[in-house]
Amino acid sequence: VVTPVNIQQPQSVSLMHFTEMLPDMAPGAKSTCGLSNVSNGAPDHLRPILNRTFMVMLEKKGMYSCIADAYDEALIAIARGKRPDIVEVIHKVMDDEEIDIGSLSKELQDYVKTTKVILGNSLYSDSWLDL
Repeated sequence: VVTPVNIQQPQSVSLMHFTEMLPDMAPGAKSTCGLSNVSNGAPDHLRPILNRTFMVMLEKKGMYSCIADAYDEALIAIARGKRPDIVEVIHKVMDDEEIDIGSLSKELQDYVKTTKVILGNSLYSDSWLDL
């Protein structure tokens, strides 16, 4: 079950750990989740980047599918492999790789910040993208 990151930051990390363990516990099982739950309660303008970032993070951990907003064209582009730059920067943060955030576009900086919030490396606040 996906819980909102704005009230249960550690739960997002726990779900990713569970997703990694699922193949060992139930070989062949397929996993899915309601992606928008992670952004429930966040301001409307922040919900899309939370959902997109969490989708990439869960996919890296082995999530088979997700229930997502079919009208979010940016999310669909990421899911279809059309934004490898976003996927790469999220994976680098997840892998604790060094990132020169100043060399990134504002868009990619926002994905770095959002990944850190979901991982619990930064405290959630409605202004995390402004910091």
